[in-house]
Parts: sequence; C-alpha cells; structure tokens
Amino acid sequence: MIAFITGATAGIGKASAEIFAKNGYDLVITGRREDRLKNLANELTSTYKIKVHTLCFDVRNLNEVKTNIAALPAEFKNIDILLNNAGLSAGLSTLQDGSTDDWDVMIDTNIKGLLYITRQISEGMIARKKGHIINLGSLAGKEVYPNGNVYCATKFAVDALSKAMRIDMLQHGIKVSSINPGMVETEFSIVRFHGDEERAKKVYEGLQPLVAEDIAETIFWVASRPAHVNINDIVITPTAQANTTLSVRK
Repeated sequence: MIAFITGATAGIGKASAEIFAKNGYDLVITGRREDRLKNLANELTSTYKIKVHTLCFDVRNLNEVKTNIAALPAEFKNIDILLNNAGLSAGLSTLQDGSTDDWDVMIDTNIKGLLYITRQISEGMIARKKGHIINLGSLAGKEVYPNGNVYCATKFAVDALSKAMRIDMLQHGIKVSSINPGMVETEFSIVRFHGDEERAKKVYEGLQPLVAEDIAETIFWVASRPAHVNINDIVITPTAQANTTLSVRK
C-alpha cells in the first residue's frame, strides 16, 4: 500500500507520514523544504523498514506538480491513499485591510494546489478503480469567523470540492473524505503571522489545543475503514472549543 502525502515536512503532514509508515505503508512525501523531507524519509525508512520517495516542489506550480508526479518510479505510481494536507493561512485582518499577496498564497495553495495534485493522482486511481482521497479541510470551512474572510473562503472551497469529488469519483469506486480540525497547535499560526512566534502562542493560551498526532490518528482511522465504508466528513475540535468563535480559556 502506498500513501501520497503533501505538506509532509511538519505538523499534520509529518505526523500522518509517521502513522502510515508505522502501519506498513510505503510513502511518497512532498514539501518545499528538501532537508526536512530527506531527514523524515531517513527516519521513517530506518525505523519502520518501509520505502519512502521524496518530492520537493511547490503545489502551487502546475508544471512542477505534473513533472514530479509523472517522474515517480514505477514502484510508487500506484497510489492507494492521497492525503491533500498542504495548506496554510496568511494574515488575519478585515477584508478591506487584507494583503492581496496573502490572498494569492492562500488561494493558490489551499484550492489550486489541491486541485492540481488531485487531477494528477486521480487518473491512476480511476484506471485501477480503487483509491482514497482525503482532504484536509478546517472548521473554518464550516463557519466564517472575524478576520478569517479569505482563509475561510478557501476552506469552504475545500469542503465543496470534497463533496464534488465524492460525486465525480463515485462511479469509479474511489473514496473521498474530508477532515476538518478546529484549533491545532502546529506551525499554522506561526505561518499565519509571518513568523511571529509570540503572537502565534497567544492563539492557544489558556486552553489545550489539538496536536498534529490527534489529527493524524483520525486520518489513519478514516483510511483504515473496510472497503465498503467511506467516512465522508469529520469535524474535530479541542474539548474547550465549541466553534470558530467560542472557546473556554482558563
């Protein structure tokens, strides 16, 4: 079995790579930080005795996506699980004060990147009449919160695309699932605040957020259901969080 995981250099992607490897999956892991990819590949192959192929490219670049996936060695071409994990948030402001550069990064990564990857990988799944596409959405794709505007819009798009994929892939026997976390403490907020670690920490002050491993365990559970079972949609939050705007802090 082979799992293809985007954004595997940190956070949920890295934790997911670890749990799939632990359960005997060979992996294709992608990201933009080659040193991290290589280190993770070495760690997983030595610990779990599985095979790992690394691809260093940007999901926003269609040519890079096509070139890298087309060049996969034969032993890694038959992808069983696609985890569309690569995604980010950039900035936190009202629409009228928003950065168009931030908007472009979010739209190009969260929507177009997911589409580019899925378009290439799904061809093989359709030909084999089997496979499972798991999209990492967000609680922000279920309800909009103040200053979330464009990020929320991209995750609403992921929610819609997951539903559309489920329809389009149905006749080919391909599963499609969407995992939608609330607050998870990873590099997410550091990226959102352009490297401001102090501001990022304040997001999770006074409560116990989810961690990457919580989401990875959920992803693997979804991926490991029997062939006749598809988990369409999961929302997962910390116990202290009710929705995008209401949480309890001590």
